[in-house]
Amino acid sequence: MKKLSPKSQKWLKAFHILCVSLWVGGAITVSGKQFFIQAKTDGELYGIVSTMDYVDLFIIIPGALGCFVTGLMYSTLTPWGWFKYRWIIVKWIICLYGIIFGTYFLGPWLGKLVHIAQTQGLASYDNPQFNSTVILLMIFGTFQAATLIVACFISSLKPWGKR
Repeated sequence: MKKLSPKSQKWLKAFHILCVSLWVGGAITVSGKQFFIQAKTDGELYGIVSTMDYVDLFIIIPGALGCFVTGLMYSTLTPWGWFKYRWIIVKWIICLYGIIFGTYFLGPWLGKLVHIAQTQGLASYDNPQFNSTVILLMIFGTFQAATLIVACFISSLKPWGKR
């Protein structure tokens, strides 16, 4: 398959960095909101969890999908390839883990919080399902954000050589 020109590779890199910024920034934002913002009214609680859901739907998901698509293009249309370098393999594992875990666990958990907060308001804090979901999101959402940050460092440092 024909490879991209150096100028086209720069454009691809710019779009990849933009998508990474959306995904990582959104993940850090959602994680941070959980730890540092406490609701005092029904509306505040609903506002907090619904904005977390908004960030997930309109910032994290497009960023993750953009990373996936630009990563596919990098692997296919540039000399970097799919499995030439160990660090690329690790980044693919992190990317696929992030998308799959986010799609089937983190996103639905966040949606559950929105529904409970909308119907129960501050009484959500007395709901065991709400509290256990918050804990799951704190643990696994923070882990996901941390792995995405690690992927950024791996991409910059390229710590492992060719296979």
